[in-house]
Amino acid sequence: MKKLFAMLLALCLVLGIAAANADVPADWAPFAERVKITVPVYDRSKAGYPAVDDNYWTKWVQSEFGDKYNIDVQYVAIPRGDVMTKYSLLIAADETPTILMEYDYPKVAQWANDGAMAVISLDDFKAVAPTFYQAMVDHNQLGYTDINGKTYFVLTERPYYDTTFAFATFVRMDWLRQVGYDHVPQNYAEYKDAINKMIEAGITKYPLSTGIPSAAYIANFGFRDFPVTDEGEKEWAMHSSLGTPCFPWYPTQRMLKRLNDEYHMGWYSPEFDLDKNSSGMATDQTQTDFINGLTYSYGGYIGTNMAWLTAFYENNPDAELAIASPYGGVEEGVNTGCIRADNPFGMIVGFSSKATPDQLKAAWMLMEWMIQPENLFVLENGIEGETYKLGEDGLPVMLDYSGEHMMNHNNNIDMTCLVHASKKVGTIEQTIAQMSPVGLPQDFTQALIDNYYTLREIADSGKAYSDPVFAVAIESESEYSATLLSLYQEYYAKLIKCDPAEFDGLFEQFSQEFLDAGYQEIIDERLAAYEAGNTTHLPATAK
Repeated sequence: MKKLFAMLLALCLVLGIAAANADVPADWAPFAERVKITVPVYDRSKAGYPAVDDNYWTKWVQSEFGDKYNIDVQYVAIPRGDVMTKYSLLIAADETPTILMEYDYPKVAQWANDGAMAVISLDDFKAVAPTFYQAMVDHNQLGYTDINGKTYFVLTERPYYDTTFAFATFVRMDWLRQVGYDHVPQNYAEYKDAINKMIEAGITKYPLSTGIPSAAYIANFGFRDFPVTDEGEKEWAMHSSLGTPCFPWYPTQRMLKRLNDEYHMGWYSPEFDLDKNSSGMATDQTQTDFINGLTYSYGGYIGTNMAWLTAFYENNPDAELAIASPYGGVEEGVNTGCIRADNPFGMIVGFSSKATPDQLKAAWMLMEWMIQPENLFVLENGIEGETYKLGEDGLPVMLDYSGEHMMNHNNNIDMTCLVHASKKVGTIEQTIAQMSPVGLPQDFTQALIDNYYTLREIADSGKAYSDPVFAVAIESESEYSATLLSLYQEYYAKLIKCDPAEFDGLFEQFSQEFLDAGYQEIIDERLAAYEAGNTTHLPATAK
C-alpha cells in the first residue's frame, strides 16, 4: 500500500516537484484584490543554510499557493535565541505578523494579554480550514484554544510528544572505551566513575562544558520527587514553567548542588562564565568545545543535515560517538529519572489583532493548504533525486544535498511547524529513519530508535510530564520574567563555583532575593489560578 502511494505520488511529480492540487475547500477563490500576509520563521543563524525568509521554498509557497489565490506570502525572520525581543519590536512598530506562533504557552499568553492577538471564532476557522480543525479535534487540542474565556489560538500537532525522541545527546564512546566501558553509563554512579577516569587518564582537561543559561527553562525534572503528591501538584502548578526560572524550588537546588559537586571535581572550566561576544553578552561555548574534541557530550535536535555533527567528524575523524542513556543521571535520593514531556501540541498559533478579515482568511487558507499531504510532502522532502530518493518501502530517504533546492533546518521544520512540530512518516521507526543524520561516518538510526523505546518506557511509567497550561493570563510573569532570568544567570555561576560548605546558605539568600524581585507574585498568581480550576492537571500516571 505504501509502495502504491509512492507510485501515485511520483505520477504527480513534474520536474521533481509535486503539483499543489490538494483537497482544499471547493469554495476557495482568488481574492479580488491582492492580500498580504506575514508569516514568522525561526532564524537559527546556521552556517551554510539559505536565508530563512527568502529561499527556494519560500518562493515555492508563493508560486504554488500565494499566486493561485492572489495572496502575497512574506516570511519574517525571528531569531530563535531572542524570540520575544523581535516580536516586541515588530508589535511596537505596528508590524505585527499576521501569524504569531510559539511553542511556549506563556509567550503567546503575553501577546494575547497585551492585545497583540485577535479573538477568533473556531467556527469561522473551521469553515476555511476544515482539515486543520479536524486534526485539532483528533488530537484533543480544543481545550487549549482559550485564555481568559476568549478564543485566541489554534494548535499544531506534536507527534510522540511525551518522549522527546527528536532530541538526543551524543557522547564520546571512544573515550568511554579508553577508561574501560563497553557501554554508555546507565546511572549516575557509572557516569561519575567514567568522567573521573577520563580526567585521571588525561584524555581531556575539562570533560564537560557548561555556560550561563540563555533561556528561562531550568532542566530540573529529573530532580523532582516521584510519584507526585497532591501538595506536589500544587508546587508543580506554581513553579513548573518554560517562561520563568523556577529558581527557589527544591529540584533546582538539587540540580545546582550536583553541578557544584561536579565543578569541584574538575569537570568544568573555571572560566565557563566568562565567555563573551563583542557586545559583552554571554556566549554558549558548549557546542564549540564538543566540535573541537574537548568535551565528552553535546545534545541537539535530530535532523538529516546536522552541521555541528559534520564539523565534529571533520575535526575528529577517528572518533566514535554513541547516544547517551536517559537513565545516565539517575541517583537514588537525588535524581528520579523523570523527564519533561513536550506539550501535547506543537506550535500555539494566533493571529494579529491588526489583521483584516481578508488577511485572517488568507492565513487560515495557508494553514489548510500546507496540511494537505501533497503539499506537506514536498515541503518536508523536496525534489526527488536531489534532496530525497524513494526507498524500497516507497517512503522518501533523505539525501545529503546542499544545492539550489536545499531545505532549511531539519527538513524545513521552521516552515512546516505551522502544521506539526516534527516530521512524521509511517511508523516511529520509519519516522526516525527519516530524521536520522546523513553523510556521517556513523549511522545513528538504530541507536535513535532504541533511545525512543527507552523514553517510551519512562513515559509509560508516568515519569514524563509537562508544565501546567493556564486558561488565564499570569500578568506578573510578563512583568518580572526578564528580571528574574537575569538574576538566575547571576546566581547560576555563583552557586556552581562557590565553596560547597557555603552552598546551602547562598541558595537560601538568593532564593529570598529572587522571591522579593517578583517571583513571589508569580507563584501566588499561578497558585490562585490552579485553585480556581484554571489550569491543567498532572496525568494520573504521575501520581
